[in-house]
Amino acid sequence: MFIRSVKLKKPALWLILAAVILAAAVILLVGAVKKPDKPVYSMNTEAERQRFIEDMGWKTAEKYSECRSVTLPEEWNEVYEQYNSLQKQQGFDLEKYKGRTVEIYTYPVLNYEGHTDKDCMQLTLMVCGGELIGGDVCCTELGGFMQGLRKAE
Repeated sequence: MFIRSVKLKKPALWLILAAVILAAAVILLVGAVKKPDKPVYSMNTEAERQRFIEDMGWKTAEKYSECRSVTLPEEWNEVYEQYNSLQKQQGFDLEKYKGRTVEIYTYPVLNYEGHTDKDCMQLTLMVCGGELIGGDVCCTELGGFMQGLRKAE
Protein backbone atom coordinates (compact mmCIF):
# COMPACT_ATOMS: atom_id res chain seq x y z
CA MET A 1 0.00 0.00 0.00
CA PHE A 2 1.26 3.42 -0.96
CA ILE A 3 0.43 6.60 0.84
CA ARG A 4 0.88 9.79 -1.01
CA SER A 5 0.48 13.22 0.42
CA VAL A 6 -0.04 16.33 -1.58
CA LYS A 7 0.90 19.70 -0.31
CA LEU A 8 -1.20 22.53 -1.69
CA LYS A 9 -0.11 26.08 -1.68
CA LYS A 10 -2.48 28.51 0.03
CA PRO A 11 -3.66 30.25 -3.19
CA ALA A 12 -4.65 26.91 -4.76
CA LEU A 13 -6.49 25.87 -1.59
CA TRP A 14 -8.45 29.14 -1.56
CA LEU A 15 -9.30 28.71 -5.23
CA ILE A 16 -10.68 25.20 -4.66
CA LEU A 17 -12.66 26.35 -1.62
CA ALA A 18 -14.13 29.28 -3.59
CA ALA A 19 -15.14 26.93 -6.44
CA VAL A 20 -16.90 24.57 -4.01
CA ILE A 21 -18.77 27.47 -2.36
CA LEU A 22 -19.76 28.86 -5.77
CA ALA A 23 -21.03 25.45 -6.93
CA ALA A 24 -23.09 25.06 -3.74
CA ALA A 25 -24.57 28.56 -4.18
CA VAL A 26 -25.56 27.81 -7.78
CA ILE A 27 -27.23 24.55 -6.75
CA LEU A 28 -29.19 26.30 -3.98
CA LEU A 29 -30.18 29.16 -6.28
CA VAL A 30 -31.44 26.84 -9.02
CA GLY A 31 -33.45 24.86 -6.47
CA ALA A 32 -35.00 28.03 -5.03
CA VAL A 33 -35.90 29.56 -8.41
CA LYS A 34 -37.47 26.44 -9.91
CA LYS A 35 -41.25 26.79 -10.04
CA PRO A 36 -43.22 24.10 -8.29
CA ASP A 37 -44.70 21.73 -10.82
CA LYS A 38 -48.43 22.05 -11.32
CA PRO A 39 -50.38 18.93 -10.51
CA VAL A 40 -50.78 16.59 -13.46
CA TYR A 41 -54.19 15.01 -13.72
CA SER A 42 -54.37 11.92 -15.90
CA MET A 43 -57.62 11.79 -17.89
CA ASN A 44 -57.12 8.64 -19.95
CA THR A 45 -60.17 6.82 -18.60
CA GLU A 46 -63.70 7.67 -17.54
CA ALA A 47 -62.85 6.49 -14.02
CA GLU A 48 -59.99 9.03 -13.79
CA ARG A 49 -62.24 11.82 -15.05
CA GLN A 50 -65.01 10.87 -12.61
CA ARG A 51 -62.55 10.76 -9.69
CA PHE A 52 -61.28 14.24 -10.56
CA ILE A 53 -64.84 15.63 -10.92
CA GLU A 54 -65.75 14.18 -7.51
CA ASP A 55 -62.57 15.64 -5.97
CA MET A 56 -63.67 19.06 -7.28
CA GLY A 57 -66.97 18.65 -5.41
CA TRP A 58 -69.34 17.92 -8.29
CA LYS A 59 -71.86 15.22 -9.04
CA THR A 60 -72.37 14.46 -12.71
CA ALA A 61 -73.75 11.74 -14.91
CA GLU A 62 -71.68 8.54 -14.90
CA LYS A 63 -70.58 9.20 -18.47
CA TYR A 64 -69.94 12.36 -20.43
CA SER A 65 -72.81 13.71 -22.50
CA GLU A 66 -70.47 14.83 -25.28
CA CYS A 67 -66.86 14.35 -26.34
CA ARG A 68 -65.45 16.27 -29.25
CA SER A 69 -62.07 17.10 -30.69
CA VAL A 70 -61.30 20.77 -31.22
CA THR A 71 -58.21 22.44 -32.62
CA LEU A 72 -57.32 25.53 -30.62
CA PRO A 73 -56.56 28.47 -32.92
CA GLU A 74 -53.02 29.78 -33.32
CA GLU A 75 -54.24 33.38 -33.00
CA TRP A 76 -56.61 34.20 -30.14
CA ASN A 77 -59.36 36.76 -29.97
CA GLU A 78 -60.59 38.45 -26.78
CA VAL A 79 -62.86 35.50 -25.89
CA TYR A 80 -59.93 33.04 -25.88
CA GLU A 81 -57.80 35.51 -23.90
CA GLN A 82 -60.52 35.83 -21.24
CA TYR A 83 -61.04 32.07 -21.13
CA ASN A 84 -57.31 31.52 -20.68
CA SER A 85 -57.34 34.07 -17.86
CA LEU A 86 -59.84 31.81 -16.04
CA GLN A 87 -57.59 28.82 -16.74
CA LYS A 88 -54.55 30.63 -15.31
CA GLN A 89 -56.48 31.33 -12.11
CA GLN A 90 -56.85 27.55 -11.75
CA GLY A 91 -53.18 26.81 -12.43
CA PHE A 92 -53.56 25.94 -16.12
CA ASP A 93 -52.36 27.83 -19.20
CA LEU A 94 -53.61 27.08 -22.70
CA GLU A 95 -50.92 29.18 -24.44
CA LYS A 96 -48.71 26.19 -25.19
CA TYR A 97 -51.65 24.34 -26.75
CA LYS A 98 -52.33 26.91 -29.49
CA GLY A 99 -52.81 25.07 -32.78
CA ARG A 100 -53.11 21.68 -31.07
CA THR A 101 -56.10 19.37 -31.09
CA VAL A 102 -57.68 18.74 -27.69
CA GLU A 103 -60.56 16.57 -26.49
CA ILE A 104 -63.40 18.33 -24.74
CA TYR A 105 -65.55 16.24 -22.39
CA THR A 106 -68.87 17.74 -21.28
CA TYR A 107 -70.87 16.51 -18.29
CA PRO A 108 -74.22 17.68 -16.88
CA VAL A 109 -73.77 19.01 -13.33
CA LEU A 110 -76.36 17.56 -10.96
CA ASN A 111 -75.53 19.38 -7.71
CA TYR A 112 -75.14 23.07 -8.52
CA GLU A 113 -76.95 24.87 -5.70
CA GLY A 114 -79.42 27.57 -6.72
CA HIS A 115 -80.20 26.06 -10.12
CA THR A 116 -83.27 23.90 -10.26
CA ASP A 117 -82.93 23.40 -14.02
CA LYS A 118 -80.10 20.85 -14.03
CA ASP A 119 -80.02 20.79 -17.84
CA CYS A 120 -78.39 24.22 -17.98
CA MET A 121 -75.37 23.43 -15.76
CA GLN A 122 -72.40 21.69 -17.31
CA LEU A 123 -68.80 20.86 -16.52
CA THR A 124 -66.19 20.82 -19.26
CA LEU A 125 -62.78 19.10 -19.15
CA MET A 126 -60.12 19.92 -21.74
CA VAL A 127 -57.68 17.05 -22.28
CA CYS A 128 -54.57 16.85 -24.44
CA GLY A 129 -52.41 13.74 -24.58
CA GLY A 130 -54.39 12.16 -21.74
CA GLU A 131 -53.64 15.08 -19.39
CA LEU A 132 -56.06 17.70 -18.06
CA ILE A 133 -55.12 21.11 -19.46
CA GLY A 134 -58.17 23.15 -18.39
CA GLY A 135 -61.89 23.26 -17.89
CA ASP A 136 -64.84 25.08 -16.39
CA VAL A 137 -68.32 24.86 -14.93
CA CYS A 138 -70.90 27.00 -16.66
CA CYS A 139 -74.59 27.83 -16.97
CA THR A 140 -75.74 27.62 -20.58
CA GLU A 141 -78.89 29.72 -20.04
CA LEU A 142 -79.16 33.15 -21.63
CA GLY A 143 -77.11 35.47 -19.41
CA GLY A 144 -75.33 32.44 -17.91
CA PHE A 145 -71.95 32.41 -16.21
CA MET A 146 -68.69 30.50 -16.07
CA GLN A 147 -66.43 29.56 -13.17
CA GLY A 148 -63.43 27.41 -12.39
CA LEU A 149 -63.58 23.66 -11.85
CA ARG A 150 -63.46 23.62 -8.05
CA LYS A 151 -66.83 23.89 -6.32
CA ALA A 152 -67.09 26.84 -3.94
CA GLU A 153 -67.63 25.71 -0.36
